[in-house]
Amino acid sequence: MNLLFAVNDGFVDQMLTVVYSILQNSWVSHLKVFVIQEKELKETAKITQFCQQNKIEYCPVVVTDKEFSDAKITDRYPHTIYYRLLAHKYLPKDIDKVLYLDADLLCINDITPLYETDVSDYLYAACSHSRLTNMTDVVNKVRLKNEEADAYYNSGVLLMNLKTIRQQVDPQDIFNFIKNNKFNLLLPDQDILNGLYGHQIKHLPDEIWNFDARKNRTYEMLSMGEWDLTWVMQHTGILHFCGREKPWKPGYFGRYSALYKHYSHQALRFWPEKDPRSVTPVIDSAPSVENRRS
Repeated sequence: MNLLFAVNDGFVDQMLTVVYSILQNSWVSHLKVFVIQEKELKETAKITQFCQQNKIEYCPVVVTDKEFSDAKITDRYPHTIYYRLLAHKYLPKDIDKVLYLDADLLCINDITPLYETDVSDYLYAACSHSRLTNMTDVVNKVRLKNEEADAYYNSGVLLMNLKTIRQQVDPQDIFNFIKNNKFNLLLPDQDILNGLYGHQIKHLPDEIWNFDARKNRTYEMLSMGEWDLTWVMQHTGILHFCGREKPWKPGYFGRYSALYKHYSHQALRFWPEKDPRSVTPVIDSAPSVENRRS
């Protein structure tokens, strides 16, 4: 399984938590993690040690060019978010498929079926949150000038058909779209994805592969009470902690707060505390590939 992340040093711990949750819940014999970064991460030693301990192949991808220097960015949306749009330029040519994941996720069931989704006739596979956010697809189609798109897709979980993307995704099209729509971009890279390629995205069920952790009651209402907490724990593959409130921040009291903190603690327990006066964490080895899911 090939995974792709695009993070800065502020999200390394969260990324490792995502990877750990995948290892604990998915049938993965070999995991390769690509991390696109503007410069070598200061936390490289932590990532390397984590990957070595868990028998993961770590593949840093340092992007030194300034292709997105004029792209719209904010504190919440740095340059790194655009890199997923041009991932095919930076990843090895012999890789035909990769699963991009945001770092604010938690995988609580096997995501192998997601990775094995047939996207041969599409550029991407993704989920839409339109029914949860009251954002009408019609408005987004008009705003982004893509009438052919079936929905407005969330870019936080994105299965990429790299072989076809290399043939059809032109960087200049992306730069032109940014230039021509700079006043219409609310969620910059996500808007670009939908505006240019929304009609070439395979629709996936968000209650399974991109469950918005803020919208528990909405999911229950949509399903007439079926998609409750028990159902989520048994069926949902990916919880996505969308929005500004995050489970690693103080004061977060969402339904899945304790679950996230558990995985985060387990994922990072091998790393010594920065404060030598702190209690020494457990450093025993994580379960081997052979023993996972046992």
